[in-house]
Amino acid sequence: MDAAERERRIRAELRVWVDITAAAHPLVLRPIIERLQAAGHEVAVTAREYGQTLGILDRLGLPYTAIGRHADAGIVAKGAAVGRRSVALTRWARGRRFDLALGHGSVDLAVVGMTLRIPSVQMQDYEYAGLQRQVSWRAARRVVVPDAIPVERMRRAGAAPRKLFRYPGLKEEYYLADFEPQPSVLDDLGIDREKVIVTVRPPPETSAYHTENPVYAGVLEHVSAAPDAVAVVIPRTDAQAAEVRQRRDPSLVVPERAIDAQSLIALCDVVVGAGGTMNREAVALGAPVYTIFTGRLGAVDERLIADGRLRPLRVPAELELSKREIATGVRNPRDPQLLVAGIMDAVE
Repeated sequence: MDAAERERRIRAELRVWVDITAAAHPLVLRPIIERLQAAGHEVAVTAREYGQTLGILDRLGLPYTAIGRHADAGIVAKGAAVGRRSVALTRWARGRRFDLALGHGSVDLAVVGMTLRIPSVQMQDYEYAGLQRQVSWRAARRVVVPDAIPVERMRRAGAAPRKLFRYPGLKEEYYLADFEPQPSVLDDLGIDREKVIVTVRPPPETSAYHTENPVYAGVLEHVSAAPDAVAVVIPRTDAQAAEVRQRRDPSLVVPERAIDAQSLIALCDVVVGAGGTMNREAVALGAPVYTIFTGRLGAVDERLIADGRLRPLRVPAELELSKREIATGVRNPRDPQLLVAGIMDAVE
């Protein structure tokens, strides 16, 4: 296909399938979906039931078809869940004649894409996410990653250099580019603004890259013992939510439904996260942030720590509980159209 024919096809209306499998993905993919639709492309969204994923889609007003649910920890359980969901997605997608499929590490999309011969694009910003992610990268036509991740690491993980579209900065700087914090989130949660407000993200206990994390429990105890502090815990699973609620501690708040967590991060005094996306949202919004992630550190976090924008926390008592004086807002907004261009580069 010559350059003129390729440009003609990109400008024509395409059928694009987007698969959303975790709570961060609606936020990451929203501006991309909106720009694809604005360009005249037809976009269909599927979503896996997992934590607050469906609730966030509803809050953002993104139409979707819910198919399948997240599996418990364990290779056998995860493999069985991938099989069941992939079969259901294949039935759903067959006959829809998709020109392109987009996911953020969705192994289900990779399986269906290979089965139905749909060209796929995978976004990711962590290079050590395990065998399932490697399968999705090997199946993809393009893999969209931050340029902080060395090409050689991605090659070892299954993404050939010719597949890579590497973008500057953090993915959070793209999808938060048009973000305006909403102070009402604190009122909805009944938070006393005079207290030190801590946003806490628990460990990804059901993920393949998760390891034991005793620091998380220590952080909750540290905040609970401080009379002038309150922690808003954003759980990944119902079990994590129930565990915190069982403490019956008024200084530990668990939202009853999916909330505007980005506004919470922008308005709180400090963030402590055992994962990736919420920590990087804090970095993008200029909030003080500690990482208690116990898995293998990825290149993006390595760079943020080296730059002093992300602080490792190994001893809960070292968490500084003080009111924040820095103004809220996105520090380095970036145009999501760059990511759209990289995704559309997969159209041949």
